[in-house]
Amino acid sequence: MRTVTAVARHYGVSPDAVRHYTKLGLLKPLRSELNGYRYFDVAEANKLGFILSAKKLGFSLKEIGQILHTAEHGDTPCPLVRELIQRRLGEIREEIAESQRLANRLEVACDKWRDLPDRMPSGHSICHLIETWQAYVTDPEIDTPNPEERDERRQ
Repeated sequence: MRTVTAVARHYGVSPDAVRHYTKLGLLKPLRSELNGYRYFDVAEANKLGFILSAKKLGFSLKEIGQILHTAEHGDTPCPLVRELIQRRLGEIREEIAESQRLANRLEVACDKWRDLPDRMPSGHSICHLIETWQAYVTDPEIDTPNPEERDERRQ
């Protein structure tokens, strides 16, 4: 049996993280009647390793709770895991595409603004670079996710 601190140290996390997972119901340590300390048996300590691995794969704590709940009820969580990871992969791919579109917009802004003069703010303008940005947005290349797609659109 290990204490919160010993389990945390073993997995390289803070004791507060272990307590947080316990509070959320992801971990269920035994409690000593003598001193009220929480103790982890091998299975419960290994569950912390599982939680940390799942987090590294991008699962949320809520999703990890669903996976653990399914397993604790004697059902295989594998179909759920596959479904969740496929959904997350799609989300990540969309985030990457959006990040690429943002990078394209920033590249265009840098190119367009490079030779423009600096201006002082006035009652009508804060920063003319940002305020005139819309004039450049009419170019469909700005929101094309990657250079290969931009080349395809040009042809």
